[in-house]
Amino acid sequence: MLSKRFFKTKNEAEVTFEFQHPQAEQVQLVAEFTDWQPVAMKFNKKEQCFKLKQRLPNDQQFHFRYLVNGTIWDNDHHADGYIANSFGTENSIVNTQRI
Repeated sequence: MLSKRFFKTKNEAEVTFEFQHPQAEQVQLVAEFTDWQPVAMKFNKKEQCFKLKQRLPNDQQFHFRYLVNGTIWDNDHHADGYIANSFGTENSIVNTQRI
């Protein structure tokens, strides 16, 4: 799940990435804005999900995926959209345009 917070004085949005997976012991966010390098997400015991906050420029779209336990690729099932990638699957999209 994605949640976004926009700032009045900055041209950026704080996006919170939240992800649950039944077999997940470790989840990493892999995205365009990380140069496709995996970034570890922290497990939130209270909410039983993995979370990561990231500030991104406004009015842009970014592709991303989740890497579960270092081997399973998954998408955000509440992403702003999906687009085919060169591996025959789809990437999730996060859009930072103010609505």
